[in-house]
Amino acid sequence: MAVSEHMLQEAVERLKSSGVRITPQRHAVLEFLLNAETHPTADDIYKALEGKFPNMSVATVYNNLRVFREIGLVRELTYGDSSSRFDCNTSKHYHIICESCGKIVDFHYPSLDEVESLAEQITGFDVSHHRMEVYGVCQECKKDKKQIV
Repeated sequence: MAVSEHMLQEAVERLKSSGVRITPQRHAVLEFLLNAETHPTADDIYKALEGKFPNMSVATVYNNLRVFREIGLVRELTYGDSSSRFDCNTSKHYHIICESCGKIVDFHYPSLDEVESLAEQITGFDVSHHRMEVYGVCQECKKDKKQIV
């Protein structure tokens, strides 16, 4: 599913209004993220765009992702020691993660804001946010496993 031109233009305008210059590489990284059906790593983005931008470095991708994150266009998802993944869907949602291949899929469920309130009451913390992940085996990996048996 290709991203609408409208979403891309909105993101570009948001960058411009924040004083960010729109380079061809920055535009390409943004467009890739908006069209991504996965939650790509910086390396995934670099590999996808290196043919079109042979002079672009991985550092350029990381720098653009940092700018997008600071402006609120993407969320950075960190999972222990593995590479960060990036999500253009900044609305409240959760993730289910395949334990076999690492695939991450968005799923929507009513926000668990009451958990944050309860955590504040019990612990005295000022809660800023929460993150919930569900783990399992995706359909593709289940299918592959059945073919092996």
